[in-house]
Amino acid sequence: MTRLSVEMLAADAPEPITSAGHAQLGIAVLAGIAVIVLLITKFKLHAFLSLTLGSLVLGAVAGAPLDKVITSFTTGLGTTVAGVGVLIALGAILGKMLADSGGADEIVDTILAKAGGRAMPWAMVLIASVIGLPLFFEVGVVLLIPVVLMVAKRGNYSLMRIGIPALAGLSVMHGLVPPHPGPLVAIDAVHANLGVTLALGVLIAIPTVIVAGPLFSKVAARWVDVQAPDRMIPQRASEELETRPSFGATLTTILLPVVLMLSKALVDIVIDDPANLTQRVFDVVGSPLIALLAAVLLGIFTLLRPAGFGKERLTPLVDKGLAPIAGILLIVGAGGGFKQTLIDTGVGQMILDISKDWSIPALLLAWLIAVIIRLATGSATVATVSAAGLVAPLAADMSTTHTALLVLAIGAGSLFFSHVNDAGFWLVKEYFGLTVGETVKTWSVMETIISVVAGGLVLLLSLVI
Repeated sequence: MTRLSVEMLAADAPEPITSAGHAQLGIAVLAGIAVIVLLITKFKLHAFLSLTLGSLVLGAVAGAPLDKVITSFTTGLGTTVAGVGVLIALGAILGKMLADSGGADEIVDTILAKAGGRAMPWAMVLIASVIGLPLFFEVGVVLLIPVVLMVAKRGNYSLMRIGIPALAGLSVMHGLVPPHPGPLVAIDAVHANLGVTLALGVLIAIPTVIVAGPLFSKVAARWVDVQAPDRMIPQRASEELETRPSFGATLTTILLPVVLMLSKALVDIVIDDPANLTQRVFDVVGSPLIALLAAVLLGIFTLLRPAGFGKERLTPLVDKGLAPIAGILLIVGAGGGFKQTLIDTGVGQMILDISKDWSIPALLLAWLIAVIIRLATGSATVATVSAAGLVAPLAADMSTTHTALLVLAIGAGSLFFSHVNDAGFWLVKEYFGLTVGETVKTWSVMETIISVVAGGLVLLLSLVI
């Protein structure tokens, strides 16, 4: 058994719960994933319940005692929520502060005031990428839709020419760049370095979003030439505010956690001495928890106070920011439970054993597994957490950079071809007033481009670093 799988089992569960053969384990994996897919797609059951039931089916088919399966699932759920739950909560609070204070609108308006004509799609990518750093994809879509529709309407642009770059920016951030839930779970599962993953994620995200955003939007606008629907232009948050934060203060708040985490990674590389005081300080301030907490605390002064929010409004704002993430936390936690069940039944070791006889690179294997689960379940988060559990043993002998690339390969695969079983598909369809066919030709193709380009860049980077 690999060193990594031994460490993970020691931390998360006392010992493997079955010694079933490869054939039985393979059938168990297929049965578990099939149950999850069927429940999500056919019976429209919530992903949390589907993952829970799928984990039980996986363990049962693998021949494990049911009480051991339950222990593995609950252990994995608890470990995952403990690892990323607070980070997701802090990200949600920061996103709510950004939206309600008008800070997001300030960034949008400032950038758009300096852009026009052919530069507008590039401006939309920049806006979406910056705003997408601390926001969940769905929140970012809701936040940016008014801007996309108003820019398209007032500038007489094709909706796809403006909308695709914005969606690409949000999607790339969601799939590749922590502190989004998917990358965080994968980092935790394979024991990757967060700072290195963040740096490489940004490096890969830039060319990926250019290809899938401004460049593909030219083609998408020819395929689907539609105008912005008037009925879907909602009121912006800042329209009800007398004042709002400045552009500089808002941008500083958004980028603070990224700067702190990247600084930690840089100090770790330059000093590489755990006893060094400077490195110890940056290990603390650059940890995701402290970095996001610092941004939230800074946001009280840079976002809320300039918008006229008194201290009596802080608690209601936090409550409203946390409420929508309950479902996300449960899905991520259940995904962690499914991952732990995979590990404890020996599936991760099976993947490791089988892959030794294959001529397929580990990074490509991780991407393909994530693609399959994404196509089946429609959820990028489910695809990420499930694939991370399956390929975690492959990271045992990888370097720090290649472990980070493994996370990014999973993230890239998790974005492949969003279709009718993905909530994001319907969100885009309804907001933009598209038909199912038009949504496939624009949104679905865009997601596939992101997945393929990012996956290809991961493989190329693995050859040189």
